[in-house]
Amino acid sequence: MAGLTEEQASLLKGKNFAVVGTVGEDSIPQLTINWIDWDGERVLFNVTVTRKKYAELQRDPRVSVFVFAGDDWYRWVTVSGTCDLTLEGAAEHIHKLSRKYRGRDYALKPEEQRVIVRVTPERVTAYGFDS
Repeated sequence: MAGLTEEQASLLKGKNFAVVGTVGEDSIPQLTINWIDWDGERVLFNVTVTRKKYAELQRDPRVSVFVFAGDDWYRWVTVSGTCDLTLEGAAEHIHKLSRKYRGRDYALKPEEQRVIVRVTPERVTAYGFDS
């Protein structure tokens, strides 16, 4: 398992957006912008069970996450690895992310089922860091 320095992890902890790449059914990469989180070991993001990304990750757990500093586009980190999907705590997690990025709870619909995606880093590439 690859790791991130504290400085690199600060990009994931901060209010920076991520571009998440998954492998589509046709083997073509699929990219989306996501809110991002870091639990000290893994990269976290949150999707619904109805999203294409969820189906893609169930079929193929390989994922890459690219995060750049909002104030310096030449400071970035990419984490690639495999993920696991968890329903438990996902509603609370989307509220946490929404408070981080929007300053308020997420407008969760009663029928909306959320999933936490946890990416275990296998490869880390970074640019613009001292360490």
